[in-house]
Amino acid sequence: MLKQQLSQKLLQKLSPQQIQLMKLIQLPTQALEQKIKEEIEANPALEEGMEQNDDISSESDLDSFEEGDNQTIEAEDINIDDYLSDDEVPDYRLHTNNYSKDDEDSRVPVSGGITFTEFLLDQISMRNLKEQDREIVEYLVGNIDDDGYIRRELNAIVDDLAFTQNIFIEEDRLKEALQVIQDLDPPGVGARNLQECLLLQLRKKPNRASLKLAIEIVENHFDEFVKKHYSKLIEKLEIDEEFLKEALEEISHLNPKPGNSTSNTQRSVQEVIPDYTISIEDGELELTLNSRNAPELNVSREYKDMLETYKKSQDRNKQQKEAVMFVKQKLDSAKWFIDAIKQRQQTLLITMSAIMNYQKEYFLSGDQRKLKPMILKDIADEIGMDISTVSRVASNKYVQTPYGTFLIKNFFSEAMKNEAGEDVSTREIKKILEDSIAEENKRKPLTDDKLSKVLKDKGYPIARRTVAKYREQLGIPVARLRKKL
Repeated sequence: MLKQQLSQKLLQKLSPQQIQLMKLIQLPTQALEQKIKEEIEANPALEEGMEQNDDISSESDLDSFEEGDNQTIEAEDINIDDYLSDDEVPDYRLHTNNYSKDDEDSRVPVSGGITFTEFLLDQISMRNLKEQDREIVEYLVGNIDDDGYIRRELNAIVDDLAFTQNIFIEEDRLKEALQVIQDLDPPGVGARNLQECLLLQLRKKPNRASLKLAIEIVENHFDEFVKKHYSKLIEKLEIDEEFLKEALEEISHLNPKPGNSTSNTQRSVQEVIPDYTISIEDGELELTLNSRNAPELNVSREYKDMLETYKKSQDRNKQQKEAVMFVKQKLDSAKWFIDAIKQRQQTLLITMSAIMNYQKEYFLSGDQRKLKPMILKDIADEIGMDISTVSRVASNKYVQTPYGTFLIKNFFSEAMKNEAGEDVSTREIKKILEDSIAEENKRKPLTDDKLSKVLKDKGYPIARRTVAKYREQLGIPVARLRKKL
């Protein structure tokens, strides 16, 4: 038997406007610009540019329709026929680009280049190949990855040719087709592994003694070369250290990823636009927000005039009611969006200002060792906002400083105790670790154990496991792979 009972629950829910505001705060500069363009296109009541002096402010203009019974907009009070006329409000006036179809578009088209696959196919088209051979070679090109390698087994490609292209060949003939590709530019393309890639490039170079030795090393002593066992190479090849160094210099100029070497290939490059700028004026820090984060937006004068006309009109019908509700909705949406953009600007400035003041010593000197331990909660407590808000402000945003442009989240780090019992940033420890590796003897690189001892001598008792973790985070290889002659 079902029983009914009453219960009380305390729930906190975000309104749709609050959710949208949080999303706006998280957007970096480029994404915000795109969002504003989309909003302007979707809402004709929202316009770019400064509001005219004779305009009623968006705050007073809209609020005047919401206060009191006499100010409430009803369909009976409104007439929009004169303002929906094509003669009075041309369609092009409601678009963000604000030009008509008759206006000339003088923008210059931009060429996007060709893909790496097209670059290879263009070279194949100039080869004198039989029809079936051309089909095989072109199919092989389709199996080349972005790095320029064919990483699939040849017998698997033979099966694919039979099932998908109805071409039945032996693996030897496929190898002949592969040689056609490996003869193309860039050198090394079509290789099946790194060793073959390096050999293909070496064999296309002018013949000289150091080159012959380099080919011998890559072809017959690749394992010792990869593991940097230079003493074994000297012993096996019966050469001196200087001659080995010349051969290694030949190999060091090769490209392990030939697919990235052609300038004809279209590559996506992400442009970093700083959201903030920190400068030093008379020994004091100054913070400014990128002007692209503070666009000039206003509510359309024409739409506000519509509401005034509706209020004075005596015509009343259902069509006018629907029209006025549409206009009122667009005006409310435009007003809210403008307020949300202003709130975003204020939140960004308050949060970044707190981060700047917290890390004042670093921003004045640029010395990473002066970065203080800082977590999201430290800034949230400082500005009286939620941790999630601080996280959104720091997410995917950059700050330009006198020492370079940095991701804001990089300034956050956990704390560790030094021998004096003081809290130090893990960024400070990583910087000291990086400097120690840069100053090491490359003939005998420091192992993680020795690096741990170096840090301990400098007052940072860090375990070997932690050193290995920090080294990997810095993208620094193990000692064996840092070894040089």
